[in-house]
Amino acid sequence: MNLVDSKYIGLVSSRLQKFKKVKTDLYNFRCPICGDSQKNKSKTRGYLYSVKADMNFRCHNCGASMTLSNFLKEIDTVLHKQYVFERFKTNSTGRGTVVEEPVFKFEVPKFKPKIDLPKASEVPRAREYLKKRKINPTQFYYADKFKAWTNSQKKTFDNIDKDHARIIIPLFYEDTLIGFQGRSLDPWIQPKYLTVMFHDESPKIFGLDSIRGGAPVFVTEGPFDSTFLRNSIAMCGADGDVGKWGVSTPVWVYDNEPRSKEITTRISDTIDRGESVVIWPTNIREKDINDMVLAGHDVQDIVESNVYNGLKAKLQFNTWKRI
Repeated sequence: MNLVDSKYIGLVSSRLQKFKKVKTDLYNFRCPICGDSQKNKSKTRGYLYSVKADMNFRCHNCGASMTLSNFLKEIDTVLHKQYVFERFKTNSTGRGTVVEEPVFKFEVPKFKPKIDLPKASEVPRAREYLKKRKINPTQFYYADKFKAWTNSQKKTFDNIDKDHARIIIPLFYEDTLIGFQGRSLDPWIQPKYLTVMFHDESPKIFGLDSIRGGAPVFVTEGPFDSTFLRNSIAMCGADGDVGKWGVSTPVWVYDNEPRSKEITTRISDTIDRGESVVIWPTNIREKDINDMVLAGHDVQDIVESNVYNGLKAKLQFNTWKRI
């Protein structure tokens, strides 16, 4: 294991429950992907282990398997970016070498995966679930056995015994399916969302193929929320650089949770980057766009009327935080 891998395993270890070093290049902890055993909180079935010179993650409960890089991306995208950059720098040679920030250029794969599944609108259970939330079911698909179907697209799970149904949220780029997100239908199935990408560098973004270039693009936290706004996309994970995917004027739309440290930190960082952000008016109590729609609000109008940047954003943000 190289020094960069060792460093970042140490940095992420504080976020992994019951983390321990078993021996050289082998670490054990509760799986953060599936939450590990719900009956026995002492069980630790997540592992980081060495294969030749690389570190990999595997969970013996949910079957998730991925490289250390992708594991860090699932846990913390900021930490992942730092990790990728340091790995890049270690490949440079010569004292005083100037290392440029790596450019992540994703090329659409030549093969084109297809979604051989029924539309959510064709399956009563999925259709009713989405209609109750006023979400158009024709945009999504339904997999009765999510893990088995996922493995038919890309080998992801070693163990598919405890399979379950999920709504499939397709991710397209340049008219090509590059990945998908599965949303659980049952509240006891965790995590609620599982994302699978066919290529490590592909954008974890929903809606890229439907936006108008040059116009402001609303960036929401989840795919379902984005369906209620015109010219919008959704991050299927934490914040990322949307500019490299053709979004030049993003307007970030975070959940309405002024008590959440994570949300307030992300809004503050967005303002500091000089980008536009929606600050919800104080009379709105619902925490996300879907809840606002269900409460009868005109979300498009509220969002467009509450876009801020610069000093005005900071002032409005400070007022919102004190709610």
